[in-house]
Amino acid sequence: MDVKAAPNGVATIEDRILRITGYYGYYPGYSSQKSTSRSSITRCKSGANCPSSHSGISRQLSPLSVTEDSSAPILELQSRGSSGVCGHRIERQSRAGDDGTQTHPENSSQENRIKARCLSCTTMVLKAVWGLLIILSVSSSWVGTTQIVKITYKNFYCPFFMTWFSTNWNIMFFPVYYSGHLATAQEKQSPMKKFRECSRIFGEDGLTLKLFLKRTAPFSILWTLTNYLYLLALRKLTATDVSALFCCNKAFVFLLSWIVLKDRFMGVRIVATIMAITGIVMMAYADNFHADSIVGVAFAVGSASTSALYKVLFKMFLGSANFGEAAHFVSTVGFFNLIFISFAPVILYFTKVEHWSSFAALPWGCLCGMAGLWLVFNILVNVGVVLTYPILISIGTLLSVPGNAAVDLLKQEVIFNVVRLAATIIICIGFLLMLLPEEWDEITLKFINSLKEKKSEEHVDDLTDSSVHLRSRSRVNGAVSIPLA
Repeated sequence: MDVKAAPNGVATIEDRILRITGYYGYYPGYSSQKSTSRSSITRCKSGANCPSSHSGISRQLSPLSVTEDSSAPILELQSRGSSGVCGHRIERQSRAGDDGTQTHPENSSQENRIKARCLSCTTMVLKAVWGLLIILSVSSSWVGTTQIVKITYKNFYCPFFMTWFSTNWNIMFFPVYYSGHLATAQEKQSPMKKFRECSRIFGEDGLTLKLFLKRTAPFSILWTLTNYLYLLALRKLTATDVSALFCCNKAFVFLLSWIVLKDRFMGVRIVATIMAITGIVMMAYADNFHADSIVGVAFAVGSASTSALYKVLFKMFLGSANFGEAAHFVSTVGFFNLIFISFAPVILYFTKVEHWSSFAALPWGCLCGMAGLWLVFNILVNVGVVLTYPILISIGTLLSVPGNAAVDLLKQEVIFNVVRLAATIIICIGFLLMLLPEEWDEITLKFINSLKEKKSEEHVDDLTDSSVHLRSRSRVNGAVSIPLA
């Protein structure tokens, strides 16, 4: 018995239930067409040819083949019938094949995205691991250099000779770099070809005698002054105080870059500079402005200032340099030191300013250990920029402060009072503020907004899940109200 269609266009109560409950693939008149197709299929015997039935079914299914989701239940219903509907089964298989060819490029692109993400994650993990190793190596080499200098001063106090001796070791920087090139590069180059390639840091013509004297001389003098003042400060202050005061060079680099290079003004770095100056004054006050303390603080601040001037002038005249160019430049500075500054220790020796009895009496073990660790520190600073993030190199330098503090406490050479501890902490905080990127405020705002959006999305998802759960419970309990019209 046929059911007449209701005024709202729904034929049966079953259609109303499907419409209200949101049955996937529902379309108006689904149950009426299903009952019609069933009646036409059951009238056809198994293995018999029913052309009228086929034509009726095909006429009913032709409007449904537009959308894939709505045609799926009908095709599944016919496949469960007799063999008289085998043509529609073939049509469904061909459609599934077309869908497979369409989804194949999507699957391949999704696999490529997954591979790219895995590769980027692997690169980040490797950079982080290399960064951790370089942080420990940089801080350990700097702490070791400082402590060996303090040990050497017990029997041998010739700071300029020690500076000159350790600077000469910079000549080995480029040979170390070239050894690494031979070990890792696929296309190996001769030493002279690699030397000419790296000498482009001085210009297109490479390293000439004029450029050697003009560009290398000021940097060699600044390098010697930085190390010499650092060694003088270690005579007056503890290793912890000197390493903490040397961290102020970041603040001086910012001020010089702002004045000379016209870099971007940043309020947070001005605050960090003020904190560094505050820490310097408090460090001098820690010993009640004792004469040795004031002189030692002046030496350490002078060393930090010359180091900052070296970096700013390097950026102004030579720009940025890769690892090979940096190795070439540092080796050139060591070569200039050996040729043109060797007269200074000779003069100091004969004037009895820095005198020793004989070369056999020199503490060669401590001198070579200090120079070797200093060279390792310079190599690691330049290698770290290539292998990991540059900010991690600065963090490694900062960690030398607690490292020296731990060694000084074990040796019982320092007594931390409140003022000295506060000065060290203030300088370290200022150093960390200097490491913030220029767009740190925009990055922070974007991060906060992304967190807010994520929380709002999670809240909406929770509400959706709860509503779906309540609807499913109401269906199970039969609490669905069905309108009759």
